[in-house]
Amino acid sequence: MVQWTNVGKFEVIFEPEEEGGYHVYCALLKGCHSFGKTKAEARKNIAEAIEVWLESSRELGL
Repeated sequence: MVQWTNVGKFEVIFEPEEEGGYHVYCALLKGCHSFGKTKAEARKNIAEAIEVWLESSRELGL
């Protein structure tokens, strides 16, 4: 079952993987995806991915 939650000001989507763990992504930030063995780990990883995505965008002047 797909679930939505917020990480900071961004809505993220958790999708359970068949082999276990969670694929998580931020639909607003194209290409911003991560994974975690648990929801807590996935949430931590997507928060880091969002930070890197935003930092890279700023550096590129987007």
